[in-house]
Amino acid sequence: MQPSKDISRLIDIMAALRHPETGCPWDIVQSFETIKPYTIEEAYEVSDAIERGDMDDLCDELGDLLLQVVFHARMAEEAGEFSFGDVVNAITAKMIRRHPHVFARSAADTPDAVKRQWDEIKQAEKRERTERRSRRGITEDFKSGFLGSVQRSFPALTEALKLQERAAKVGFDWSAPEPILDKIEEEIGELRVALREGDQAKVSDELGDLIFAVVNIGRHVKADPEQALRGTNTKFRRRFSHIEHVLEAEGETLEHATLERMEEIWQAAKAIERAVTSGAE
Repeated sequence: MQPSKDISRLIDIMAALRHPETGCPWDIVQSFETIKPYTIEEAYEVSDAIERGDMDDLCDELGDLLLQVVFHARMAEEAGEFSFGDVVNAITAKMIRRHPHVFARSAADTPDAVKRQWDEIKQAEKRERTERRSRRGITEDFKSGFLGSVQRSFPALTEALKLQERAAKVGFDWSAPEPILDKIEEEIGELRVALREGDQAKVSDELGDLIFAVVNIGRHVKADPEQALRGTNTKFRRRFSHIEHVLEAEGETLEHATLERMEEIWQAAKAIERAVTSGAE
């Protein structure tokens, strides 16, 4: 099989990878749930390439993201739900439906008129969506109710923050940061119990509660949790890179260094950062 710019070739490749007898052992056993994290990861890598202005990487990462769409569509086709063609039909129909002023179906010719038209179309789509879900027997709908405006498609930290901000509008909120610290301590205690019991599902549940509470304290002290964590990630990268460089200078490798030695270099990196910060002040 040869590379091609034709989307049908990519669809054929995925079908071959998923073939139960001759396909790739890893691809065959995947499911929507196991592939979902990769889909999210690829979307972030697209965003990263854009932020860096790297068009070569962007082309490559968009291909990886497209593969995820084809992968999900293939699994859905195997389950008798829908195919890649149905995905394409759904989005093309939506774009035509939402832009009647472009595709000669509407006379809307001002930004305000387009906005009113868009809102009307969205409402009609919501009604159709509700009817489809009802026919499938799906009753739970996170897009309805007071919290319905908070998109579940947000990264989890952002979704937690926006849920808390939304609930706070009707008074469902802590009055000060201190009680949230108590709540965090409570959640840590419950996580300890879950770890002792060895219940993985409960551990995951309690960990989620703890992170949610930490997001809440960030909101109250006006420290965006996503940006705070990004800053810590950068700090971790910098300090770990220092460990790697020091070990390399000593003729040592990360794989063979002891935890004690790595911790020693880590603390040295922290001291260097504090000295630089103090000097800048």
